[in-house]
Amino acid sequence: MTVATDLRTLAERGAAELEGASAQDVLRWADRHLDRFAVAASMQDTVLVHLASQVVPGIDVLFLDTGYHFPQTLQTRDEVARQYDVTVRDLTARQTVAEQDASYGARLHDRDPDLCCTLRKTHPLDEAVDTYDGWATGLRRAESATRALTPVVTFDERRERIKLAPLAAWSDEQVAAYVDEHDVIMNPLLSQGYPSIGCEPCTRRVLAGEDARAGRWSGTGKTECGIHS
Repeated sequence: MTVATDLRTLAERGAAELEGASAQDVLRWADRHLDRFAVAASMQDTVLVHLASQVVPGIDVLFLDTGYHFPQTLQTRDEVARQYDVTVRDLTARQTVAEQDASYGARLHDRDPDLCCTLRKTHPLDEAVDTYDGWATGLRRAESATRALTPVVTFDERRERIKLAPLAAWSDEQVAAYVDEHDVIMNPLLSQGYPSIGCEPCTRRVLAGEDARAGRWSGTGKTECGIHS
């Protein structure tokens, strides 16, 4: 059997066992069954990072440093690295922003946001995840209609790795309660009209009555960066 076949079989078993399990138990399962395991975090919020630091101290946290982040997001990353028992790994694109501008023209994110996300997010994450058996994401079903069917455990077919979403079933109220109980480090932009935070050029404040992710790639029809497809 190949490594991919073994991991696929393990993912299928985990999916059956862990639907309905606590987020802590999902992380314990991963720590028990996977030789190398990481958490991906955008530093929009750090609930999953905090939780993982309690269950798997020293765990690798993968941060996609696109070169376009808000200063507040980078500050949140730095605070997490200082205060939590995790190892933050900054993942960068093969080209700097200046080099990408020279190759594709300035402000590629305005003209072809899909390509910009592919170059600065998807490819770096693909390369990093290839060194692990599995990775966890903070995706939650309550975040948007496109995430409503997020599985707790699945086999990431494109990367041939196990993918976990320990917080998949958490409501917004559960997240808020966890933040309050544990005084979790949070990106200050969340309280400034940005319920969903990505790269600065492609994120705006959300207006009253809009979907929480309406400020991402506003006016383009794009709803996801592509790392979860």
